[in-house]
Amino acid sequence: MILLVTAAGPNSFFFFFFFFPRGAGRRRGRCPYSFRHRPGLLPAAPVAAAISGRRREGLEAAPGRAALRAATGGGLPWGLRPRREGLSPAAGAMALGSRAASWWARLFSPGPAAAPRGSPAWLAAGLVACRRPYSSGGKEKIDMSTYPVERIRNFSIIAHVDHGKSTLADRLLEITGTIAKTDRNKQVLDKLQVERERGITVKAQSASLFYSHKGVIYLLNLIDTPGHVDFNYEVSRSLSACQGVILVVDANEGIQAQTVANFYLAFEAQLAIIPVINKIDLKNADPERVEKQIEKLFDIPVNECIRISAKQGTNVEKVLEKVIEKIPPPHFNTTDPLKALVFDSTFDHYRGVIANIALFGGEIQKGHKIVSAHTKKRYEVNEVGILTPNEQPTDKLYAGQVGYLIAGMKEVTEAQIGDTLFMHKQPVEPLPGFKSAKPMVFAGMYPVDQTEYNNLKSALERLTLNDSSVTVHRDSSLALGAGWRLGFLGLLHMEVFNQRLEQEYNLSVILTAPTVPYKAILSSAKLIKEYGKAEITIISPAQFPDKSSVSEYLEPAVLGTILTPQEYIGKIITLCQDRRAVQKDMLYIDEHRVMLKYLFPLNEIVVDFYDALKSLSSGYASFDYEDAGYQAADLIKMDILLNGNPVEELATIIHSDKAYATGKFLCERLKDAIPRQLFEIAIQAAIGKKIIARETLKAYRKNVVAKC
Repeated sequence: MILLVTAAGPNSFFFFFFFFPRGAGRRRGRCPYSFRHRPGLLPAAPVAAAISGRRREGLEAAPGRAALRAATGGGLPWGLRPRREGLSPAAGAMALGSRAASWWARLFSPGPAAAPRGSPAWLAAGLVACRRPYSSGGKEKIDMSTYPVERIRNFSIIAHVDHGKSTLADRLLEITGTIAKTDRNKQVLDKLQVERERGITVKAQSASLFYSHKGVIYLLNLIDTPGHVDFNYEVSRSLSACQGVILVVDANEGIQAQTVANFYLAFEAQLAIIPVINKIDLKNADPERVEKQIEKLFDIPVNECIRISAKQGTNVEKVLEKVIEKIPPPHFNTTDPLKALVFDSTFDHYRGVIANIALFGGEIQKGHKIVSAHTKKRYEVNEVGILTPNEQPTDKLYAGQVGYLIAGMKEVTEAQIGDTLFMHKQPVEPLPGFKSAKPMVFAGMYPVDQTEYNNLKSALERLTLNDSSVTVHRDSSLALGAGWRLGFLGLLHMEVFNQRLEQEYNLSVILTAPTVPYKAILSSAKLIKEYGKAEITIISPAQFPDKSSVSEYLEPAVLGTILTPQEYIGKIITLCQDRRAVQKDMLYIDEHRVMLKYLFPLNEIVVDFYDALKSLSSGYASFDYEDAGYQAADLIKMDILLNGNPVEELATIIHSDKAYATGKFLCERLKDAIPRQLFEIAIQAAIGKKIIARETLKAYRKNVVAKC
């Protein structure tokens, strides 16, 4: 034993004790093993097994001289010999294998698979074994040049909500060896907390798979898309980076409303479509009926449908084979100038903006100088790679491939979805990008505490980078202070956005009642001069112009598609008529299911129509809608007064036919919500100067018997 005393200050000392095994340093060296160079070194595998001292490899006790000689075939590299028999594993072989060899590896190793410079060949395997499993040095870059365009397939998975898209994506990742096969592989590509809590896909996620088919390895770029109508914009953006789609249909539920909408999105984009009937393992599955529905609605032959069970993995391999056979490779060339489409982006606090790109020509690598067609700014590429589904750096990306790019974009406004990136001094014609999303629902968003304004502003910028379908306009309120007016694609979209703000940025906000965008055709020359145009868009009740200065009001309309079992038709038709809908079509897709098409005013369906539809149909009906422009309507602005004072945040724009019923309902709700005071509160609904509904909140009375 050696005692070493070190002074660390005027009143503090450190004591170090060094223990050596008894007899360890009797002859040469101070280690239970001496090092002497000997010729005739032997293969690495037995040596690594002998010196690593791992119990799980079968060496229960430290190897003696005979054991080591047997393991190494009769000789030890560098004269490695134990000085005593029966040393413990910690003092014996493990000390040498896990410390000396790993330190040498860190100092001299140029790469994960190469031996240190000047070291014998047998040591290479031992050094790799000693490397830490999560060290950055262990990441090998994939050579993407080995995958020419003809061996690339880009495809998306599209379906209605809960038809098994994410489960199918999990099985495809397992079959191709991208992730390990475990029971925990559920929603692997759904990375957001809100997605796992709600069990739905909110963000489209991509992953690159490597699959061997008939002796040839193919690169498959998969994009898992959302299924809810509110996230339809994610689907349309994903399809721009693909040449084909897998259309998944539930064998129990059959074709639903969003199935129809997604099919036509892919059909209009002229993509190859592979129909897949999922959940054939369910008790009530009827794949024959679903095949007939697909043939009747989409004109796809029955023999092209693939029956699978994504949960159990049945026939999933056939889907990959069909992808390679039916989906065409991208028609791009590496000799063309660089042209990369930014189809998605995320923000990283340390690396800045990470842009997901699809290459429509050329190649890109670290060090390239690129220019954004949108901002005209120049960047130097720091890293490129593919998603597997985690980020895997590569040396280059080539035309037809899908991956990610980091180029030092610090501001979230620099990475616009739909932007085109090209090489500096090699300008190209920008790609058409994406059709901008049309917000369907507007709501005011204000911080609970005005001191959180800047934090909320930063969070909104980063979330809108990740979700470009949200529109943001500054707004202010006398009661709530400074805030924003946000536009969403639907109510679920609004709820998910609010939940992500709370979970990812720890921010609490106040959301006002949702409204839809209206239009007014002005007749007043003064207002036309003020706005600079005869038609204005109204996204807030505060902007609603007086009827005397307007020739016509317009409200947004949508074309809704309802698929329902025939026994619920009567109730659903009554519901649609109550919502001022006009029937456009009615089609029996088989002997049990009916497809209805209605023209709806958007403000009639945006709040509670979907819930009412599910309730009436016992959950069997499905609903989808698409924009159908504007139509003339008799609109009025209804104010809510508290003791005669209008509250701007509670004002609503409503159709005149529904004014009295809505006014009474709001007054009753406010009476229940507002706490009682020491004075009486009059709650009134008014159209202009006319009061149409009233509720009175009584004051607290004096408790005269309190002292009795």
